[in-house]
Amino acid sequence: MRIAIDAMGGDHAPDVIVQGAIEAAKEWTDTDIILVGDQAKIEPLISSMPSNIAIVHASEMIEPDDEPVKAVRRKKDSSMVVAGRMVKEREADAFISAGNTGALMTTALLVVGRMKGIERPALAPMIPTLDGQGVLALDLGANMDASAEHLVQYAIMGSIYRNKVHGIERPRVGLLNVGTEAMKGNELTKAAFPMLEKAPIRFVGNVESRDILQAGCDVIVCDGFAGNIMLKSLEGAATTIFTALRTELTRTWLTKLAGAIVRPGLRAFRDKFDYTEHGAAPLLGIDGLVLKSHGSSNARAVKNAVRQARIALKNDLVRSISLEIQSGSESVNT
Repeated sequence: MRIAIDAMGGDHAPDVIVQGAIEAAKEWTDTDIILVGDQAKIEPLISSMPSNIAIVHASEMIEPDDEPVKAVRRKKDSSMVVAGRMVKEREADAFISAGNTGALMTTALLVVGRMKGIERPALAPMIPTLDGQGVLALDLGANMDASAEHLVQYAIMGSIYRNKVHGIERPRVGLLNVGTEAMKGNELTKAAFPMLEKAPIRFVGNVESRDILQAGCDVIVCDGFAGNIMLKSLEGAATTIFTALRTELTRTWLTKLAGAIVRPGLRAFRDKFDYTEHGAAPLLGIDGLVLKSHGSSNARAVKNAVRQARIALKNDLVRSISLEIQSGSESVNT
């Protein structure tokens, strides 16, 4: 399998991206890693080139503050667009980037292409949970608005992803809502609920955001606006809690002593919420495997993104989603 990596995307590119790619290449010698970006900047970072790493030169890069559509259309030789084109032309089986999220979504849509039968692709990151299994959430920002039909497609794609990539036989799918009762919520969730009950998934009903970290489901679906607010709220709360704990546990000699005692437990708890373990969030609904890494990804996160891509490719994720969506479309039309 061949995995293209946008070497110029991310807060710490290209250094940590290249480092993570090298670690992945050494770990999985049966996988070809293709670093896409400025060759003059990438080559000095590789002391000895592993045989399964190659460099594809791209003369431009998309900046974090670039307007997505304009950047993708004008910077046709950017590392992100070139990597996307490689997936489109089957020169690569997957494409990973830690760059501009909007530009990556635009590249996925305009360059790689949308999967037949999918109206709107979804960004699907993993939200860590206390049991360590996590919950796949979609959509968390690719589309601000959604219809009930879109939520059903998100549910089907998310269910297949958790089955193929994480090995969960019958993933539990929940609908993000303000209450657990069937008729709770706004017009969108009220319309989606009965449709999700009839979908070919294991639908467990409405799930409140306060229960997400308790692993009330394996997949949670929502529109991108509500989903992104939920994600940012969780991230902000986690950061605030750990900052407050650090302050309190270093306030006096007594609290420092207590901190030394509880530090291993706190570190283990923090590690459960470490984004580097999950590596990347897939863009589901694209006619090719595209994954978005965290903008501040380190080498470990890049390596884990490659691991995630390998699992998805081995389990034929894109084709599995395509067949299920097309099968559903045909049943509706007949």
